[in-house]
Amino acid sequence: MTARVAALALACASLALAWVGCSAGQPHPAAPDFAHPDLDGHTVRLSDLRGRTVVIDFFATWCEPCVFQPPELNQVWAAHRASEKLVVLGIEVGGASAKEVRDWVVENAAQADYPLLVGGDEDLARRYDISGFPATVVVAPDGTIDSVTVGLSTAAEIEERIAPLLGS
Repeated sequence: MTARVAALALACASLALAWVGCSAGQPHPAAPDFAHPDLDGHTVRLSDLRGRTVVIDFFATWCEPCVFQPPELNQVWAAHRASEKLVVLGIEVGGASAKEVRDWVVENAAQADYPLLVGGDEDLARRYDISGFPATVVVAPDGTIDSVTVGLSTAAEIEERIAPLLGS
């Protein structure tokens, strides 16, 4: 299984590099708004976060590589949480309930220190031009999509994408 995950991660990384390379210099489209509940039932609306950089992890509980993304995002969240310039969110898009997401977190040691939202679906992911999971979207403070990366992203890669938006 480890070799399979490594091969999948390599394929995802290749796709991610291709996506980032192809999207350079393109105008940034507006990020589609959404409103989904977190695991405690509180609704999070993307448009309410305008003025801050938002990193969104699109994941599914059936996605094996998705369990590796929360530790990377936890590092980014820990580094910037106090600044209030950055928000990190995870959106489950496979139709899992809050209980199923909580169980997935425990079973896979995929603890997320940032809010996880439920109620998303693959249609929402397609509106962000996402074709595989996990996928990381960076939304600029003006509400436009700054970058989309399909596949696993390291904390360092995410930091590199958000630094210009945070003024760091």
